[in-house]
Amino acid sequence: MRVNSRLGNGDAPRLHRARRRRIDRPKSVSSRPAFFRGTPRLASKPARPRSPHLFSGPLAIHYRWSPAMTASIMHRVTGSGMATVGTLLLVWWLAAIAAGPGAYGVFLDVFTTSTGALNVLGWIVGVALTWALFQHMMSGIRHLVMDTGAAFELKINRTLAVLTFVASVLLTVGYWLYLGVK
Repeated sequence: MRVNSRLGNGDAPRLHRARRRRIDRPKSVSSRPAFFRGTPRLASKPARPRSPHLFSGPLAIHYRWSPAMTASIMHRVTGSGMATVGTLLLVWWLAAIAAGPGAYGVFLDVFTTSTGALNVLGWIVGVALTWALFQHMMSGIRHLVMDTGAAFELKINRTLAVLTFVASVLLTVGYWLYLGVK
C-alpha cells in the first residue's frame, strides 16, 4: 500500500523527478493557451518603431512635432552653446586682461564702438547669450517640475514648453531694457 508523499514516506524524490520531466517536455500545440494556437513556435521579433530619418518620400514616417520636443532640444543646444561660446569668450577676456591694455583694447574693439556702447556684434552675442541663459534656466525649471512627477499630461506639458520660450524672451527683453535704463 502506498502512502501519500506529503506524509513523508520517501516517495517525494521520485515524484519530483516526474514533475520535472513533465515540465521539461516540449508541449504540443494543442496544450498551448488558445491565444498562442496557430502561431509559430519561434515567433519572429516584433516590429520595432522606425526612426524618421530612415526613409524619405512616400515611405517617410511622420512624427508630429511638439513644443515639448523643441524645448527639450533647445535645452541641450543652449547648454552646449553657453558652455562653448561662453567659455571661449571668458578665456579670451581673461587672456586679454592678463596680456595688458593693448590686448584688452582689441577685445573691447570687437564688441564695442569708440564711445563704449555695444556695436552690432556685441548686441548679437550679448542678446544671444542672455536668451540662451534664460531659455536654459526656464527649461531646467520645467524639467525639475517634471522630475517631481507633475506635468506629464499632454496639455500641461505643451503649456509648460511654450511658457519656457515666452518667459525666456520676456526675461531677455526685460534684462536688456533694464541695462538700457541704467
